[in-house]
Amino acid sequence: MSDDRDAFVALNIAVLTVSDTRTEETDRSGQALAERLAAAGHRLVEKRIVADDVYRIRAVVAEWIADSRVQVVLTTGGTGFTGRDSTPEAVGVLLDKVIEGFGELFRHLSWQEIGSSTIQSRCLGGLANATVVFCLPGSTGACRTAWDGILQEQLDSRHKPCNYANLVIPERGTHG
Repeated sequence: MSDDRDAFVALNIAVLTVSDTRTEETDRSGQALAERLAAAGHRLVEKRIVADDVYRIRAVVAEWIADSRVQVVLTTGGTGFTGRDSTPEAVGVLLDKVIEGFGELFRHLSWQEIGSSTIQSRCLGGLANATVVFCLPGSTGACRTAWDGILQEQLDSRHKPCNYANLVIPERGTHG
C-alpha cells in the first residue's frame, strides 16, 4: 500500500520582484523563478513587480501571507546593501519563524560562483501563517542558485528526510 506522503504535491507559489526599474519585459529574475517552479510542477498563482519601498513590499507579502491560496512566497531583489534595498526589513517583521540556515546555505552555494561577494547577500527565509517565504537576491544567477540548490528540493513534498512543502500543505501541517 502506497503512502500518500510519497506523492508529489504541487504548491501554489507567488513571485514578487522588488525593483525600481524592472518591467514585465525586463524582469529576468522573476521570470526565471516562474519558469523553474512551473517546470518542477508547481503553480504560479500570482506574479508582481513592486518598487523597492519597505511599505509596498510589506503590503504585498502580507497580502499573500494572509491569502489561504498562497503556500509559498518568493521575492527577488532588494536584499543588498544600497540605500533602497529594504526587502529583509520589509519581510522580516512579518515572519513567525526565521529559517536561519537558508541564508547560510545560500551564501555557501553562492560562494562557489561569486566568491566573497556573496557576503553582501541578505537573503532571508521564514514561515508566517502556514506560508513559507524566501527572499532572494535580484540577480538571475542568484535566483537560479537558490532554486536549483535549495528550493527545488525543499518545496518538493517527496524530499527526505524533511522539507518545507509538508509544512504548508494543510493536511500535512504537523509533519516535517
